[in-house]
Amino acid sequence: MKDVESLLKTAMGEVERMLNTKTVVGEPITIEGNTLIPLVSLGFGIGAGGGGGTGTMKGGESGEGKGAGTGGGGGVKPVAMIIINKDGVRLEPIKSPTSSMLETVADTIGKAVQKNSD
Repeated sequence: MKDVESLLKTAMGEVERMLNTKTVVGEPITIEGNTLIPLVSLGFGIGAGGGGGTGTMKGGESGEGKGAGTGGGGGVKPVAMIIINKDGVRLEPIKSPTSSMLETVADTIGKAVQKNSD
C-alpha cells in the first residue's frame, strides 16, 4: 500500500501545481486599446488503487503478488472574456456549442475591437 500512497501523493502534487489563479484567469492580451482577459473552466478526475495477496498456484506452490496504479484526466473550456477599455469593464460569455473554441474566442475579440472603434 505504500506504493499506492506514493503514486497518489505524486499525482496530487501535479494537480496542485496545475491549479492556480493563472490556470483559470489567463494572461491579459492587449489589442487596439482593449485588454482581454480569458476565463476558463477546469475539470479533472484522479484515482488510485492497489492490492496484494497470497495464494496457491497450480502445482501446489504458494506465491504472493501485488499491484498498484493511478490515472487521471481533465479538460479546459473557455467560458468568458473580461474586456477592459475606455468605456469600462464588461464580461462577454463564450457559449456556442456549434462553433469551435478558436472561432468563438476570435468572434469575442472581434466584438471587443469593433465596440471600441464605434
